[in-house]
Amino acid sequence: MSFRSLPKVELHMHHEGAAPPEFIRRLAQEKSVNLSGVFSEDGSYAYRDFVHFLSVYEAATQVLQTPEDYARLTRAILEQSAEHGVIYAETFLSPDFCGGGDVGAWREYLHAIREAADEGERDTGVVLRGIVTCIRHFGPDRAKPIALCAAETAGDWIVGFGMGGDENKGKQADFGYSFDMAREAGLRLTTHAGEWRGPREVRDAIEDLGVERIGHGVRVIEDLALVDVLAERGIVLEVCPGSNVRLGVYPHLSAHPIEKLRERGVKVTISTDDPPFFHTTMTREYDNLARVFGWNEDDFLDLNRVAANAAFCDEATRARILERLEPA
Repeated sequence: MSFRSLPKVELHMHHEGAAPPEFIRRLAQEKSVNLSGVFSEDGSYAYRDFVHFLSVYEAATQVLQTPEDYARLTRAILEQSAEHGVIYAETFLSPDFCGGGDVGAWREYLHAIREAADEGERDTGVVLRGIVTCIRHFGPDRAKPIALCAAETAGDWIVGFGMGGDENKGKQADFGYSFDMAREAGLRLTTHAGEWRGPREVRDAIEDLGVERIGHGVRVIEDLALVDVLAERGIVLEVCPGSNVRLGVYPHLSAHPIEKLRERGVKVTISTDDPPFFHTTMTREYDNLARVFGWNEDDFLDLNRVAANAAFCDEATRARILERLEPA
């Protein structure tokens, strides 16, 4: 069976990384932007490894130049999400790409994105919320104005702050100032950790930044004592199995630790990360997990309840999403 129609909650998706290749190609043609090297012969995104993926990602993003471009992208993402049963999603947005870290420019981009999200919710039923992210390999000084953008627009739509980018650059603690600023503004916190570096990175994220969710976090399995800490504290992992396999964190899905983490009581959720880059969808993630680990609808319902309860949205929205998850 296919799990396409099953209601789903997605907590880990990068906005630009969810852009369909044809959408980016069309924008590049409209703007006469040369994207040679970004696409393979079959039209998909082309990259060799994680670091090259980041450079291709940033190259593709250069065609997104105006608030209206981001509004169009938001509508495309919501249509795509709706096709795969997603009813609630949180998307990572970087003011680095939306106005260069200037608060005034970021407000303009955010207004366009939010209008498109509201329109998309009416048309597709998908509820979207935003998490502002700084970019680790841009450095801690560059993160500070990004945190200010987040703090200045915190509310019922911008609900969280996080960090993406190259985990092999610097330390989580380097970004403490930015995370403290976001926390003081009432934003909930997440950060990428334990995808490329080992479990120490996850421990640092918890101890130095005080996050309640971890993006990826899968290599925590290499430290079972820390696994138990996550389980005891209820820290949620935003797991992206297809991304992990495609980038070579694990050689194949059967080697992925998501099942072991779940068995040890860790709260795990399922997301696509950058779906067209990794040739995945939420349906494909579910179908593959069911095939490899034997998970059924009850398992996925449980995982989606975990995700809904871990979402950074307000309680009224959470109640609405939880209600929509329940079988008729």
